[in-house]
Amino acid sequence: MIPCIDPKAQYLAYEEDIDAVIAGVLKEGRYILGEQVRLFEQEFAAFTGVAYCVGVGSGTEAIHVALKAAGVGAGDEVITVSHTAVATVAGIELTGAMPVLVDIEPGYYNMDPLKVEAAITPRTKAIVVVHLYGHPADVRAISAIARHHGIKLIEDCAQAHGASLDGKKVGAWGDVACFSFYPTKNLGAIGDGGAVVTNDPELARQCRQLREYGWDSKRVSVMQGWNSRLDELQAAILRVKLRGLDKDNASRRALAQAYGRQLAGLGIMLPSVKAGAEHVYHLYVVRTSGRDQLKEYLEQKGVMSMVHYAVPVHLMQVYQGRVQVPSPLLETERVVKEILSLPMYPQLSPEDIDKVTRIISEAKPNVKG
Repeated sequence: MIPCIDPKAQYLAYEEDIDAVIAGVLKEGRYILGEQVRLFEQEFAAFTGVAYCVGVGSGTEAIHVALKAAGVGAGDEVITVSHTAVATVAGIELTGAMPVLVDIEPGYYNMDPLKVEAAITPRTKAIVVVHLYGHPADVRAISAIARHHGIKLIEDCAQAHGASLDGKKVGAWGDVACFSFYPTKNLGAIGDGGAVVTNDPELARQCRQLREYGWDSKRVSVMQGWNSRLDELQAAILRVKLRGLDKDNASRRALAQAYGRQLAGLGIMLPSVKAGAEHVYHLYVVRTSGRDQLKEYLEQKGVMSMVHYAVPVHLMQVYQGRVQVPSPLLETERVVKEILSLPMYPQLSPEDIDKVTRIISEAKPNVKG
């Protein structure tokens, strides 16, 4: 069986170093917000190309903390997409703000800048732009819109560690950016974890206070805050994996190229990459009108695939009346019927790619672009 994603394989690739740093943290005896967190924050900020990094408990909490530090609260509106992990919208809701969902660009699965302008109202306080599947969204255009209207731009980089646009990494474009270190991510912990990054010292200071009860240096709460801390064990593990992230992302790109060569002409739509963008292929997502039949056939032949995401947020029953949709999400509703994530992780072998593509060739899926 070839899994669609395999966090255990990533652990095994770094097993000796990870085991060593875990033992070191256990012997050190400082398990929350110690030296490992401080060093990881420093190293990840440098990797991303920003001045500050604040480790938090999860990617969802990173969005929550970032938005609160940016002044977002009840009565405000925050624009994002419906085609995303529900964590994006959940993080907005935690602030008390209203999520306003717009459509995605044809071919790229990310926020359509042309839809953003029309969704802005006097209540719009921020835009959360998602870099989905590892491909950078058009933050050039979206950041210009945010600046023109004087609203904050928050990047959701949960699936795009190391991706870049015009040579500038995602996470360095907005006022503040959010990362998840869920185990399946390009940079994954062995448990939950997240981070907020920014070039703004005041936003960084507020994020540090918000993640720990709003405490000042004397542990007196001076603002409303929460318990959302990255722990020492996860930070130590992430420091090990961060050293190999560029290599792992290069492996993902090589695997994507192999998929592209071997799937060409088979009647499925392959991922597109915009000019100036460096994709890191958190997921390798194809499109076919025969998606469900192909998924079932792959599984019968020992290949696991997944759908990211089968139901857009605005169509989930629990979100009826809890989000605003100012215009029809035609592209979003079109793609969710056809997308399929094929196996993708750095330890996938050329033989695995051969097997996956051979089975797809046998299945002869139909395309509907």
